Amino acid sequence: MLNYLWAGMILLGIVVAAFTGNIPEVTQAALESARTAVNLCITLLGIIAMWTGLMAIAEKSGLVAGLAKRMTPLLSFLFPELPRGGRAMEYISTNFMANILGLGWAATPAGIKAMQEMQKLCPDKTRASNSMCMFMIINMSSLQLVTVNVIAFRAQYGSANPSEIIAPGILVTIATTIIAVIFAKVCERRADSA
Repeated sequence: MLNYLWAGMILLGIVVAAFTGNIPEVTQAALESARTAVNLCITLLGIIAMWTGLMAIAEKSGLVAGLAKRMTPLLSFLFPELPRGGRAMEYISTNFMANILGLGWAATPAGIKAMQEMQKLCPDKTRASNSMCMFMIINMSSLQLVTVNVIAFRAQYGSANPSEIIAPGILVTIATTIIAVIFAKVCERRADSA
């Protein structure tokens, strides 16, 4: 459906440009946008390669497992249904650590694995468990401290201080994550009491 929507908007833009005599401007804008997109992709590719590599090194060195053990009290509070030290907890901690560093692309595979592991533990395979819901809402709350993508975009477009958004980003993500956890816990209690 979205493909039709985008195709329709593009065609409508071309038709309007043809009737208003702005085809050269549309062509120039399309070429300029393509050049900007390629430059941005190359910039992000370097950042993705660096952070994904660091995440792999942290995983192989045992740093991820060590941090997962330290996160056990928090994860046990958030996910009381899951067994401590299980594969689901390990994938959840990896996902959280990658998200905290702003590495959404590195967090996605761990998030998918975490959901698969939680699905195996779920008694009703047709419904999401409380743990699955909590995991999703925390991820949707934008759990991250370092917004690598936004810093990269700001640097790409010539910001004088691309990293000045770190402090406001930390405050906002902490607030949204706390609100998300409270909301999920309230909904969990309501569902359990019903």
